[in-house]
Amino acid sequence: MIIQKNNPYSGPSFSLQNRLARLAWCVVCALLIRPTPIFMHGWRNTILRLFGAQIGHQVHIHANVKIWAPWNLHVGSFVGIGDGVNLYCMDKITIEDYAVISQGAHLCAGSHNFNDPSFQLITAPILIGAHAWVCADVFIGMGVVIPEGVVLGARALVSKSITEDWTVWGGMPAKKIEVRDRECVLGLK
Repeated sequence: MIIQKNNPYSGPSFSLQNRLARLAWCVVCALLIRPTPIFMHGWRNTILRLFGAQIGHQVHIHANVKIWAPWNLHVGSFVGIGDGVNLYCMDKITIEDYAVISQGAHLCAGSHNFNDPSFQLITAPILIGAHAWVCADVFIGMGVVIPEGVVLGARALVSKSITEDWTVWGGMPAKKIEVRDRECVLGLK
């Protein structure tokens, strides 16, 4: 899919097939997703599935969510993805059950090798664990794993994987703030 050792200043970084698929997705998205009312989550999920996204049950994806390549999107069940979220899924983005991605968050699964003379495009998958909450305007970089139950506070910047489940993080770069009460969240208390 990614063209290796090309000149990004004069040529494409992706194959013709990939670019045509993304063009088709952009047209369908503009005509059949963007104009839909807020309650038409099922319709949007159906269109996403037609373009290869794996979408679970009771998933709410708002109409103005930007999805770069739906065939790289895997969403569990009971997930909410809010207004203005950018899922830049140049590589696989997985969002597990009961996760929430709040408005304006940006999950970026691609970048460039700044030490390569050809400024080579590079990608790595992103994983958002079950019961995680990515708050408003959070940025998550490529290759990052967010474990189960983690909360990322508003406007946090996460460029490295988090290793502790059920913790709360915030800031730029994100730092651990506190521990989340797993039993309370899951209704076990």
